[in-house]
Amino acid sequence: MTADGFGIPITDSVAIFWLAIVIFLLAPLVLDRYRLPGIVGIILAGAAIGPNGVGLLERGETIVLLGEVGLLYLMFLAGLEIDFAQFVETRERSLAFGLLSFLIPQAVGTAAGVALLGMTVPAASLFASIFASHTLLAFPVVSRLGLTDNESITATIGGTIVTDTIALLVLAVVVAAEVGTLNATFWFQLVLGVSTFFVLVWVVVPPLSRWFFRTATQESSPEYLFVLAVVFGSAFLAMVAGIEAIVGAFLAGLALNRQIPHRGPLMNRIEFVGNALFIPFFLLSVGMLVDVRVLLEGWETLLVSTTLVVAVLATKWAAAWLTGAAFGYSRAERMAMFGLSLGQAAAALAIVLVGYDVGLFDESVLNGTIVMILVVSVVSPAIVERYGREVVRTTGRSGGTDDRDQRILVPSSATAQHRRGLFDLAFAIRDASPLYALTVVEPGPSVEADVAAAEASLEEVVAYAAGAAVPVITQTRVDHNVASGVLRATVENRISTVVVGWDGADSRGQRVFGEVIDQILVGTDRLVFVSRVRESISATTEVTVVLPPGIEYNQGFDEAVRQLKRIASDVGAPIRALAVDGDGRPVRSSSANATEGAAQNTLEEAFDAVEPEVPTRFEAVDWEDLTDRLAERTGPSQLVVVVSARRNALGWHSELRTLPKRVSGLTDGNFVIVYPARGERDDRRFLELR
Repeated sequence: MTADGFGIPITDSVAIFWLAIVIFLLAPLVLDRYRLPGIVGIILAGAAIGPNGVGLLERGETIVLLGEVGLLYLMFLAGLEIDFAQFVETRERSLAFGLLSFLIPQAVGTAAGVALLGMTVPAASLFASIFASHTLLAFPVVSRLGLTDNESITATIGGTIVTDTIALLVLAVVVAAEVGTLNATFWFQLVLGVSTFFVLVWVVVPPLSRWFFRTATQESSPEYLFVLAVVFGSAFLAMVAGIEAIVGAFLAGLALNRQIPHRGPLMNRIEFVGNALFIPFFLLSVGMLVDVRVLLEGWETLLVSTTLVVAVLATKWAAAWLTGAAFGYSRAERMAMFGLSLGQAAAALAIVLVGYDVGLFDESVLNGTIVMILVVSVVSPAIVERYGREVVRTTGRSGGTDDRDQRILVPSSATAQHRRGLFDLAFAIRDASPLYALTVVEPGPSVEADVAAAEASLEEVVAYAAGAAVPVITQTRVDHNVASGVLRATVENRISTVVVGWDGADSRGQRVFGEVIDQILVGTDRLVFVSRVRESISATTEVTVVLPPGIEYNQGFDEAVRQLKRIASDVGAPIRALAVDGDGRPVRSSSANATEGAAQNTLEEAFDAVEPEVPTRFEAVDWEDLTDRLAERTGPSQLVVVVSARRNALGWHSELRTLPKRVSGLTDGNFVIVYPARGERDDRRFLELR
């Protein structure tokens, strides 16, 4: 390390990294004071300190490498955070927006290239594809606002894979025609490479990841490294197949979407590292490309820049509004789509640089593209920030309870073997409030040592939950009756949901589960999850839900369904609902003699009316066939959930007394028995225990 490294431009690696971190820290804080997205500050800072600004830093190999890593990470996060179930359900909308967002700019850009700029048709086609694609520059804004599960945003994110893939294929075809290699061999290699790539990623990655997450140790490092290996391996395979690495990274996110719970420790680490380090380096590298002085180099650059900026604004706006009009999106949602699809960076740079290298573009197109990137880098996040907030205000979250009312208690012993599984389940149903972790110690000669051991074990829980950014309030109690200690904690902490573990074993005095759990069910009216979670719930591919007859009349039915749907949504798994009827008749939740205006919904309609939306398939079954139907599809990747009822409550049936034991004997995997809350409610809020 020499003094030369501290001159201008800075070349010392430590100083470069320090300066970048300072920018990542301060730029968003400064921009936040002016109510502008923080990512704009990083881009502008990159322009200011880069080679086209004051020259503090060069856009050397280090910045380029970290910028490329950040771009791939950004595309991966876009695929990972998308609501996959909604993406699959509304894939035609993603396809429609993707095609419109490509075809309209492609047509307008080709015409403008020929008529205004005097380009040949191949060069004009490649010129149009520069802004026909888009990069999700404003995705961090969408993620921060919690809009990744909004249908219009899902369609925009899904459309990215369409626009970028087609634009990059146009690049490959035009360049091959220019260099004289556009022949049958080219088409064969392109089709074979792309097809093989999609099959490898889409078919191999999901089962491989399920196996790894199921067999890996509880250490977080191997899981995170596995994810990185999948992301960059997929990106490399995409390049081998002849398409850009960003397509591979995005597809890797989709492939891992169902394998990584969105509220677990692994997801928190993925988002933290990306948002704090990798993605800011990408934004910084984009900013360092900007050179506003190119506007003074001649009228050609000014003409190209103006054409690109006007064309991208007009065509992306048209695509968003046509798609929004076709599918009934609000004005704010259309503008959010427009802002998100406006971003340009990765594909645009790849296209213009390749076109410049083969002689299809001159320096005016290269410089004009940089100016366009600068403009949209500022405008895109600002539009998404403004109209995204409006979408949040107007749509919000329907069908849920107030986050402040949800309090989840997880009681467990200091020697519990599968405690982390209980907390993974609690993470999946948690809204925003802290979790309560409780251990009840029975008095005896070694009570002080037992309390100390309990406190130590609870500290391990706190450390595990911290990995998921979930606050935990720990409590240790001494009580002769464990169930009494749990029930008192439920009342004193105003608990709304209890998540308790069960090993499936027989015990003395057992009614359904055993003395402690049975007493808890009798002693509280709260929502209770009795669960056996031995395998990682991230490996769940399907949630099988058993619905006994009349359970929809239970006062806590909606809340119980909402919570189990949150589990399914968190792991990205569809629901298979087995609707049971004691007489074997089709299940109905309404009477044929219902008075006018009364609800006449079927059980299916009552189930589907609860948010969030999760793909659900209903099957009618009677009690005699239920065990066989459950046995058909049980295993480590299946989560079996029985929506039960307390004795004498609506939905209770004598079969429910033995069903948990039968289910535990059918599978070594995960299963949960859900007991809906009972008692009066006001606006879906549970009253305090008396």
